Amino acid sequence: MTPEPEFFEPLKATLVREFDDFHDLVAVDRLSGGASMETYRISIQTSSGPQLLCMRRGAGGIDRESVSAVGLRTEALLMRTAKESGVVEPDIYYELEPDDGVGVGFIMEWLGGETLGSRIVRSSDFDSVRPLLASQCGRELAKIHAIDLDTTGLRGALPVLSPEEYLDQTWERYKAWDTPQPMIDFTGRWLQDNLPEESEYRLVHNDFRNGNLMVDAQTGLQAVLDWETSHIGDPMRDIGWICTNSWRFGQREKQVGGFGYLDDLISGYEQESGRPVNRDHVKFWEVFGSFWWAIGCLGMTDQYRSGPDATVERPAIGRRTSECQIDCVNLLIPGATTLLSASSPGRQSDMPRLDELLVSVREFLHGDVMSATTGRTNFLARVAGNSLDIIGRELTIGPALARHETALLSEMLGLNGDIDQLRWQLVRLLRDGSMELESSLLQRYLRDSVVNQVAIDQPKYSGFQFATSEAFYS
Repeated sequence: MTPEPEFFEPLKATLVREFDDFHDLVAVDRLSGGASMETYRISIQTSSGPQLLCMRRGAGGIDRESVSAVGLRTEALLMRTAKESGVVEPDIYYELEPDDGVGVGFIMEWLGGETLGSRIVRSSDFDSVRPLLASQCGRELAKIHAIDLDTTGLRGALPVLSPEEYLDQTWERYKAWDTPQPMIDFTGRWLQDNLPEESEYRLVHNDFRNGNLMVDAQTGLQAVLDWETSHIGDPMRDIGWICTNSWRFGQREKQVGGFGYLDDLISGYEQESGRPVNRDHVKFWEVFGSFWWAIGCLGMTDQYRSGPDATVERPAIGRRTSECQIDCVNLLIPGATTLLSASSPGRQSDMPRLDELLVSVREFLHGDVMSATTGRTNFLARVAGNSLDIIGRELTIGPALARHETALLSEMLGLNGDIDQLRWQLVRLLRDGSMELESSLLQRYLRDSVVNQVAIDQPKYSGFQFATSEAFYS
């Protein structure tokens, strides 16, 4: 049985006060996912029978700030405004107050659609609506971008970000951490050199993607969720973001969320908005999307180290930065790469070997623990088991990758040193502009280092499969 959260009784008292037909609070279940925010299914008893509500709450009950986070009160305003403007949204019933003792957040209508991106992409339940989704997304984005910022009060509530400012803020966030990630800096340089021309700034959802969209199996798009990083800026950011490979769930050919095609999305957008879409402009934001999420993943590790909600999910997401970096490789410098062979960890005579210890714990988590649990605990057991898989691959591939990286960096830079020293030197050269992005040695190093890192972190990732289509083995 899932234990009651610490705010169960304060939430019950709030519902008694704010909902006229409320009789009893039956259960509060935290849903899977939601690494930066918490989402709960609230089961209540009313005078007319059982009812479900949804609560969105800051992680740990706190409204944390990030690069462009707007706060949950403004998020509620955005959702209300969007619904009034014809965007598919749930009703907001109540915004939590500090005296409620529940934390920062709001309670809204429960909608029964699907939000799990992988199911939307793969399940036969959505076969009939999947071909409609890209066009529907285009039309909803056009409605969002048409919202009047002045009459709604949103202009005073949201930050304004030009593409250059957004790039600089994101890059500076990464630079503040003690981690040299050369592919991130290479991509930052490319984005700096390819900034789009000024366009009319509009409301940008900024996280419009498969996973933040609720889909009904009969009608299609049912709700646009998670407005926490909205801002005023270039509306093409939203189109590039939903095309970012991280949100295609293995379907590389279907560029829009893994369920549809860019032509359909653009057609829906242009029909609704009456404005043409520049595809080169979209590519900039698709590259930026992988750059932004590569840094966002690292930010989950930072939050694990310093935040109030240090779950096993955060460092696991931190390792996904390499997936985003391989997407940048595929978009900007595709080509042949060297794939390193794994070796056995430790001594073969050890009883047990390191890999046997890891596998035994992983099988316990994926077997006994998952079969005995449900909900978020079940989800986190899967995440924990997957993290052990990463450790196992790190032990078998990591030493060879470190040697290979060191050799390539030494050849390119003409320097000797350990891998961290050499990475930092390359990062400095990329940041100050003295390293040419067209360098064949640089591009070879980036392809090999990123591809083999993903071989450790997530070899099933679709970007890895694409990148290794021209692989040599060593």
